[in-house]
Amino acid sequence: MKDTQETLICPACGKDMDKVKMSGEGLFLDVCLKGCGGIYFDNRELEKFDEKSECIANLVKVYEGKTFKEADQTIGRVCPACGSNFVKNFTSIRREIEIDDCYSCGGKFLDHGELEKMRGEYENTRERVNDVVQCFGLIAGKEAFETESTRRRKSLANKLFLGLTGLG
Repeated sequence: MKDTQETLICPACGKDMDKVKMSGEGLFLDVCLKGCGGIYFDNRELEKFDEKSECIANLVKVYEGKTFKEADQTIGRVCPACGSNFVKNFTSIRREIEIDDCYSCGGKFLDHGELEKMRGEYENTRERVNDVVQCFGLIAGKEAFETESTRRRKSLANKLFLGLTGLG
């Protein structure tokens, strides 16, 4: 989705969000500087800032010296761009950081501090993907082991049953 020129309303605290120009990317992020400090990312914008090596200097600069009111996590949130309900999702397989996703327009809302936490989880996208692959490998291996183990138990149970009944 293309950046809108209109002022968005923060989905967490209801304050007007400010447009913060991100140098090098030629785009604006919507940041709640008068309330909770949350950030709204239009579709596919977050992937330009989720790694440690990607520049967020302008964002850090506008946050300097500001304190923010903590947002109420129990209230349902609505996407400020399209009006659809946000869905809570984790940023990684580690399930440590939960953000708001809009399944209609692809927008994402991060509470204050979540971007920095997300950037600290992994060095880069490759590391993030490798973690997913490793996790699924462990799950698949466990399922394969359990399946073979279950087969052995059934086979032994059948042999025992046949032996006890004289049918074997």
